[in-house]
Amino acid sequence: MHYLDHAATTPVLPEVRDTMLPFLEDDFGNPSSVHGPGRRAKEAVEDARDRVANAIGASPAEVVFTGGGTDADNLAVKGAAHKLRGNGNHIVTTSFEHHGVLGPAEWLEGQGFEVTTVSVRSSGVVDPQEIAAATRKSTVLVSVMTVNNEIGTIQPIAEIVETVKASHPNALVHTDAVQALGNIAVDVDRWGVDLASFSAHKVGGPKGVGALFVRSGTALEPVTHGGGQERGLRSGTLNVPGIAGLGVAAQVAAKEVDEKQERVRKMRDALLAGLREAVPDLIVNGELEHRVAGNLNVCIPRAEGQIMLLLLDQAGIACSSGSACQSGAVDPSHVLLAIGVSPALAKGSLRFSFGRASDPSDVQAVLEVFEGIVAQARKVAA
Repeated sequence: MHYLDHAATTPVLPEVRDTMLPFLEDDFGNPSSVHGPGRRAKEAVEDARDRVANAIGASPAEVVFTGGGTDADNLAVKGAAHKLRGNGNHIVTTSFEHHGVLGPAEWLEGQGFEVTTVSVRSSGVVDPQEIAAATRKSTVLVSVMTVNNEIGTIQPIAEIVETVKASHPNALVHTDAVQALGNIAVDVDRWGVDLASFSAHKVGGPKGVGALFVRSGTALEPVTHGGGQERGLRSGTLNVPGIAGLGVAAQVAAKEVDEKQERVRKMRDALLAGLREAVPDLIVNGELEHRVAGNLNVCIPRAEGQIMLLLLDQAGIACSSGSACQSGAVDPSHVLLAIGVSPALAKGSLRFSFGRASDPSDVQAVLEVFEGIVAQARKVAA
């Protein structure tokens, strides 16, 4: 299998697996327990907290472990909105956010909040001035992702924070940075954000564990109530093996980011050149300049993305489409629609995403079959 779907999930790194194993076997203690096994589990959690903090430019006390990126998004969006409701009821976000942000924002509308969804330019890059213009006196939260999960475009987060805070210093700024770690240098302190979400399985860690950066002094209302773990912000027995794995994965991702990007950019560019030669009317979604190196999202006119995915899978190639299956129906990607791609064209999208394990043979495998696969898909659609 030639795996080109690292934006969806990544294989667990060997060093991550080795770190996790002891906490799945002998060191199985609950980190809230005071006995030896519990203390060893607690030490692992705090070691991971240090590693994550170092990887994202935070202090350990600002790292809250969660059940994943969506869990972190929910805690940030719902927690900030409810905690600050006395200051206002307005939230600003964008039309191409991950559903981990759009879902909570929609739910909050049902709770009496007002949500302004800012449109995105065809480049796939948000205009900070448009974000600032959407804010008002009652704005309590602004949420803009750092790297778009489908088209890989990088948002000017530091500039967005600066423009928002200049006129609304009390509004919190959250960023979904799930696709940022391991793909660009992450520094939440330099960005100036109040809240940032991360996920382990995007960087060679296990699924089902993530982290939320909560800047010191930022107040949140808990979404999950119970035993008061994670400073009362995220109750529940901690996933010690997963958290230990996240710590190592985040450390590796931060250490290798520059080398990885230089390497995968060459493969991404070679793939694009070959795809354009095979299918001259191919369209790249979003600009290439402000984009993570390992992402290539394209539309193939007159072809269905789902058909191409099945044919690529049969050829031993794993990638993804910009379409999402909901209630049995395949709908166009909301991200592509947000940047102005027509619904018909959006259904012909493919996303190729590279990672640590990618090599040139993956590119060659795609190029050997792509022209024939597009021809087959177009024949089906005709």
